[in-house]
Amino acid sequence: MKPPLPALDGLVAEPVAEVVHLTHTNEPAGLRARARVFAEPLLDGQSTTSGESALAHAEAVADILEAIGGSESMQAAVYLSYASGQLSRPEDVLNKVFGGDFAALALETAKLQHVEQRSRASRHGYPADSDRAGQQTEYVRKMLLAFSRDLRVVLLRLASRLQTLRYCAAARQPPAPALLRESNDVFAPLANRLGIWQIKWEMEDLIFRFQEPETYRLVASLLEEKRAEREAALEQRRAEIELALRAQGVRAAVTGRPKHISSIVRKMRGKQLNFDQVFDVRALRVLVPSVDDCYAALSWVHQRYAQVPGEFDDYIARPKVNGYQSLHTVVRDDEDKAWEIQIRTPEMHQHAEHGVAAHWAYKEAGAKGYAGVSAASRYDAKIAVLRQLLAWERDLSGSTTQFGLFDDRIYVLTPEAAIVELPAHATPVDFAYSVHTELGHRCRGARVDGAMVPLNTTLKNGQTVEVVTTKEGGPSRDWLNTDLGYLASSRARSKVRAWFNAQLTSETIARGREMVEKLLQREGRTAQSLEQLATQLGFKSADALFETVGKDELSLRSIEQVLNPPAPQPEADPAEQVLLHKPSRARDGTAGVLVVGMDSLLTQTARCCKPAPPDEIAGYVTRGRGVSVHRTDCASFRDLQAREPERVIEVGWGMPATGNAPAYPVDVGVEALDRQGLLRDISDVFARERMNVVGVRTQTAKGLAWMTFTIEVSDTRRLDQVLGQVRDVGGVRTARRR
Repeated sequence: MKPPLPALDGLVAEPVAEVVHLTHTNEPAGLRARARVFAEPLLDGQSTTSGESALAHAEAVADILEAIGGSESMQAAVYLSYASGQLSRPEDVLNKVFGGDFAALALETAKLQHVEQRSRASRHGYPADSDRAGQQTEYVRKMLLAFSRDLRVVLLRLASRLQTLRYCAAARQPPAPALLRESNDVFAPLANRLGIWQIKWEMEDLIFRFQEPETYRLVASLLEEKRAEREAALEQRRAEIELALRAQGVRAAVTGRPKHISSIVRKMRGKQLNFDQVFDVRALRVLVPSVDDCYAALSWVHQRYAQVPGEFDDYIARPKVNGYQSLHTVVRDDEDKAWEIQIRTPEMHQHAEHGVAAHWAYKEAGAKGYAGVSAASRYDAKIAVLRQLLAWERDLSGSTTQFGLFDDRIYVLTPEAAIVELPAHATPVDFAYSVHTELGHRCRGARVDGAMVPLNTTLKNGQTVEVVTTKEGGPSRDWLNTDLGYLASSRARSKVRAWFNAQLTSETIARGREMVEKLLQREGRTAQSLEQLATQLGFKSADALFETVGKDELSLRSIEQVLNPPAPQPEADPAEQVLLHKPSRARDGTAGVLVVGMDSLLTQTARCCKPAPPDEIAGYVTRGRGVSVHRTDCASFRDLQAREPERVIEVGWGMPATGNAPAYPVDVGVEALDRQGLLRDISDVFARERMNVVGVRTQTAKGLAWMTFTIEVSDTRRLDQVLGQVRDVGGVRTARRR
């Protein structure tokens, strides 16, 4: 026994419901037979992973395609898609024997099947309802859409999955949880959206049979118990309606409608009905020649039987989104039993059973066309199917925008068979960055399907990609060169740029650190805490200080001023010495603030408003800290004055006997558009005007910068002139004293 084929997911055909299928007259005679003869020795002794004979599986899938109207070339492609795994050079061989288009269909189908199986294997061990399993199932759906550039591939996979479920049911073995989830979340909704009801209903019944075996058996037994009674009643009602309509001149063919257990249970649960209350357990289908006959038949049915209110749908006037058309009504007979009746034309029935399957013919149609699909309508047919696929994607994603199907995405595998979504034209470098940023940074080579390839190789759907890395290192600048084609993903490009920006930042910090440390050595301050120095200058960390210095946005002179502040004034310093109430009488030869009527009283300028000459000022007698001197327009002072007016005293500015005007700290706020060199340019204005900057605080957000400079001045009138120069600095919006 040869080992199982790795690309098959396996399964035994049950009889397919009788349908009218397309006849293709322009295809090579016996194409399916030729493909079977070609594949038979290759598949001899092979089995699928579920245990079914590989040849029997291919035969059953081809029968399903034939039943729903698939062309003979599609049926033949089934055999070759399974046999291709046994060929060393399948593309060359199939091209030579069957032609390029035919070989491409077989190989694309085999590739998609292989990727699906590897994806399921990667989910082994994960709970069926886990996020990982759900993500991979979503990728299978997107990958199915990506392969739909040849729409026939999707139909071949639908038929193969149906056969897989059939075989599992016949062999009484439950399918793998991942396969069952894919069938429920991907393949059954796809068949529904494409309107291929024959596959949809059977697949849903088989899925329900595996998901809820007890409920399935219960409903099946209830149907079986009343089968003889139901069939007798159905034959009586069928004959009655058919004869009556023919008597009215309507050529009608009335049949019983198939009973689908999954739909019965959904209706019971959705409407909270008992089994006997489900209308479509007793159901008839009426086929009439024309649309007018549909409404004539409906009129007779409603005259003959009592209509159930609220149970009528006109899908002829308002077709479903997938093109389905029919009249649905529910009536009660003389015994008060409910009957669901569907009325449609043969063309509507054909579409209801096969959906858009007939449109797949556009790939094989010749100049004369066939089966109602002419060469002139091939484009419209393809667009109709594409619209259904896009609508299906929107349904499942909940999105109202067009993405995925027309966005040119590709889906490749990791060595562990996890599916990775990438943009079209993606390369192994894009793949590496999508898996992990560090993997992208250290990427130095790649294997695609086991073969070493250049890093700018364009990847294709279904390929397995393995990245070769180094232990350390970073990306190449060549990757950012669009002409070299290393990156197709904007996300990967941004990660590469971020790496180089981080490297530049590190170099800038190192340069700034070196400049600051050399300054400290010159000043003999090597023991100075760098973090403390950064805090004094208004930076959050030493690295932030070094980066600013390294960018030349903060001069070393500003740091020198912090390291070497002005020498403290003697006791006569104006901020501490209280003068006599007469300005002309200076005490100890100094003067700064005059307190009227008081002598030898401690004074201090308030931090809230930082007054400086010639501001109008007033004093407030504190508890234990002397007199606090405020600007008269200070909000804090007005609050103190309102609460304790008796503590407010009159003060004024004075001049020390030395004749040197004292310096007072004031805060200046600057708002500007953030740019490189902004802090340096503003600091240069203060340095040029010989104003000592003793502190800087900065904050940036969304392209704006807010800065607070603490400056020592002896006269605020000169400060107003300097602020005018600050406003002239490029990008500065406002500059004012706080």
